[in-house]
Amino acid sequence: MSTRIAFLKGHGTENDFVIVPDPENAIDLPPAAVAALCDRRAGIGGDGLLHVVRSAAHPEAKDMAAEAEWFMDYRNGDGSVAEMCGNGVRVFARYLQRAGHATEGDLTIATRGGVKRVHLAKNGDVTVGMGRALLPEGDVVVSVDGRSWSARNVNMGNPHAVAFVADLAHAGDLYSPPAHEPATAYPDGVNVEFVVDRGPRHVAMRVHERGSGETRSCGTGACAVAVATARRDGADPAVTGAPATYTVDVPGGTLVITERPDGEIEMTGPAVIVATGEFDSAWLEGVLA
Repeated sequence: MSTRIAFLKGHGTENDFVIVPDPENAIDLPPAAVAALCDRRAGIGGDGLLHVVRSAAHPEAKDMAAEAEWFMDYRNGDGSVAEMCGNGVRVFARYLQRAGHATEGDLTIATRGGVKRVHLAKNGDVTVGMGRALLPEGDVVVSVDGRSWSARNVNMGNPHAVAFVADLAHAGDLYSPPAHEPATAYPDGVNVEFVVDRGPRHVAMRVHERGSGETRSCGTGACAVAVATARRDGADPAVTGAPATYTVDVPGGTLVITERPDGEIEMTGPAVIVATGEFDSAWLEGVLA
């Protein structure tokens, strides 16, 4: 029998998501279903999907239930599972506030990248504690349209390759994943950021997100860019003892990233719910048939 399933649409600096509230983890969302919902012509449309589940009801989050009531079961636009999505966490928190599950102030959200601490500010911004960056050793090179650049390998719970370029147009259309070497550096694929300077502690970036193509914004990518830029600038907070704050322009807006001397990284930016609706389960079953 056909049923109506509620959804919302939201974005963080125009990185947009289909939001499916499912507290008891009762809705089956295989990869093909997620891809259909995220399809911009035949579905609702989004860079990814935020499946909102109580941590206690999800096998991957049960161990985090004591710390965080809600689990962000995040999927890329092609249906693949991702460890973490910084813009997604902000939108997830905004949804919890809208639904009455959270209020202004602090809350925690479980993700595959661990429990994230979030602050909902009165001015509408959302700050997310993104954890610490890992900087794997080894040279990485990324290539687009015959151009190649050395890239900084940064892991924010998901893998990133950060390349500094003379012109963001050199990144090409970013529909397809930029080539990278060595192939063994990223066995599960990689998010690739191309970066130019805009001013002191101010950069701009474009990104290819694995599983989604070019997106208007990437929160973990902005964090990776800030970390890579701080190391390039000799502003490693662990060495200087002072926080390093960078403004990162993305095609969809601006994020502010601060890395503290203890390595903790905070990301601040907007999060907006733009629409609510329902889709018919029979439509989804037809897509999957």
